Amino acid sequence: MEKPLEELIYRLSRLPGIGIKTARRLSYFLLESDEGEVKKLAESIVEAKEKISECSICHDYTDTDPCTICRSDRRDRSVVCVVERPQDVQVMEQTGKYNGLYHVLHGVIVPERGVVPGDLRIKELLERLKHEDIKEVILATNPTKDGDTTARYIARMLSDVEGIRVSRIAHGIPVGGDLEYYDNLTVATALAHRTDFKES
Repeated sequence: MEKPLEELIYRLSRLPGIGIKTARRLSYFLLESDEGEVKKLAESIVEAKEKISECSICHDYTDTDPCTICRSDRRDRSVVCVVERPQDVQVMEQTGKYNGLYHVLHGVIVPERGVVPGDLRIKELLERLKHEDIKEVILATNPTKDGDTTARYIARMLSDVEGIRVSRIAHGIPVGGDLEYYDNLTVATALAHRTDFKES
């Protein structure tokens, strides 16, 4: 196999959810595609990498800082929804049922993999609570073992902060599920039926 093609297959196979067979299929698809379209794809990848960064407030991905949600005067600034990843913000937004702010952790606590609280944006969340007039923190980490571990840790960190309600989205989302893959109605229902978060 020609080295450029072999390298392309290897690079594509490193993307999440793409194995060698899918990478090979995509590689041949790209080779058979219009050269202009392939160049536009490559340029869009480079442009996104160069121009997209983390919002200095919520840590969502943005091309402006602060992001449009953090800047908006139409959002309920008394509520912050804590999610694992930037794509979870879009899931919440698509429900059309949430109008507060966000805080993106960029992961969850996974001790066996060496991912500890200091690796996430938890410290930044605590700092926000000192300077913003936030009344409720909604923990919207996924209902998985690691998501629950992270939610419990944050709840403990917030237990001594007066005047803040800590809630958890309802578990209409199955345990072990991933927020990104549920329909808007399921996520909206879980958000609407959130409960106060208590240690079990």
